[in-house]
Amino acid sequence: MDAVRTCVGCRTRASRTALLRIVAIESHLVIDERASMPGRGAWVHPTRTCLELALQRRAFVRALRVSGPLDTQTLEERLNSYGNQVNGSK
Repeated sequence: MDAVRTCVGCRTRASRTALLRIVAIESHLVIDERASMPGRGAWVHPTRTCLELALQRRAFVRALRVSGPLDTQTLEERLNSYGNQVNGSK
């Protein structure tokens, strides 16, 4: 039985394998590919919609229990590259 987590964007429950784990390293949001980095993690669907919802609701700040703003540039670039691979364009 696969572990179930809640997406911080859309707040729906899904299996761990369907979500991306996000951690904060020095106020930068980073994707934890292996889901093994130390510290608190936030789970989100690998879609633009869920990411935007999580950013609007400041869900990463609350879920990761950090104070101050988080740099989301690397996370957004990574998700954009996922979209490019799916669409077949560059």
